[in-house]
Amino acid sequence: MMVISFIIGVGIFFTPSTIAAKAGTPFIFYASWIIGGFVSVCGALTFAEIGSRLPAAGGYYKIFSHCYHPAFAFMANLALVTINAGSAVTVALLGAEYIKPVIIPIEYQPSISTTTIAFTILTVLFLLNYAGIKMGSRMQNFLSGLKIVMILLLCLAVFGNKGTVNPAVVIQQSASTAIAALGLCLVSVFFSCGGYQNTINMGADIKDPQKNIPLAIIGGMFIVVTLYLLINIAYVQVIGFENLKGKQLLAAELTKSFFGDVGFKVASIIVFTSVLGFLNASFMSNPRIFYAMAADGTIPAIFKKVNPKNQTQAFGISLFFLIILTTLFFVHDKDTLINYIIFIDNLSLFFATITIFILRKRMKDVEYTGYRIRLFPAIPIIFMIVLLFVCANIFVANTTEALVGLGIFIGAYPLYLFLKWLVGKNKISA
Repeated sequence: MMVISFIIGVGIFFTPSTIAAKAGTPFIFYASWIIGGFVSVCGALTFAEIGSRLPAAGGYYKIFSHCYHPAFAFMANLALVTINAGSAVTVALLGAEYIKPVIIPIEYQPSISTTTIAFTILTVLFLLNYAGIKMGSRMQNFLSGLKIVMILLLCLAVFGNKGTVNPAVVIQQSASTAIAALGLCLVSVFFSCGGYQNTINMGADIKDPQKNIPLAIIGGMFIVVTLYLLINIAYVQVIGFENLKGKQLLAAELTKSFFGDVGFKVASIIVFTSVLGFLNASFMSNPRIFYAMAADGTIPAIFKKVNPKNQTQAFGISLFFLIILTTLFFVHDKDTLINYIIFIDNLSLFFATITIFILRKRMKDVEYTGYRIRLFPAIPIIFMIVLLFVCANIFVANTTEALVGLGIFIGAYPLYLFLKWLVGKNKISA
């Protein structure tokens, strides 16, 4: 359920519109989803073994600190937490836009901003997770299960009254143009398919992690890829490929064809449920990164303090919430946000994938009974090549966003030195 909610946020409800516009043709559109899904499964298989070999709280940080210099681990993971906070805010705002017309009468809507609703959503989920890990996990299971049912409900729209669908315009593309279009499409596909790697942050909270982390990642990933292919077929069959370009409220368009005028409200509830699941997973996972950093002595020890009664990282989850609230007032265009998120995230994933080779070499004389990737090293190599391909396309097409992503990463180094100095001088303690 964590894997499903990490991946399915709101991306699948708006990125197909962007992908259709960039693809130009249905062939490239479907090819990008199929290739992106296949590559994401390769990544999921890779992280299944990584998580099984090194199960720990804040596992994503641990694989970096174990295989690279602590400074590089700090920089990569602080950038990741910052980006995750930005993603959480973007998702919360989109969820607020969908649910606002449903829960607030028309006459009161102008006086209540989307930001206020997003703030309320984030605060409630923060308090639920602050109350304890069991409360957060129960909420996660409920929201993830409901999310699966809701997306399948959306797919039923293919059996509704489709009406007239404009046929796709035949566009002739050269090989180079098609490859470039595919690269740009994969940016949005990876935004919709990413997040499975965060599951390894829960390594210390999972029973029998060497068995259950691979099961969770692989099983969750196949469920997500299946749901994504089904809903994209529904989008094209119901809305039409040409009409798909530029549409923002895709879920509303689908449900309207099946449920009529109440379709928007149904879609709003579906998207809002997905939003809650994604945000809840973020609150459960990201504080574990702070815990792992503190355990290594990179940041103050207070970050690894856990409430013995409810297993809550009070300080870590509160800081993540503070970062989210700060980001809430500085969110820009979501497409721009996606570009710099995916650029730095893909670079991070590239270096994280390399650790599978390092871990296998270091553990060659150790008895290991956990999950092993079949077709090694082909699976992780395919994943790494496509990650670099997407990064190169972002850098060429959106250089500014790529540089912003690099700036976030590099800017973490001075903070690392400062925190190490404070910890070394014992100026901050638990």
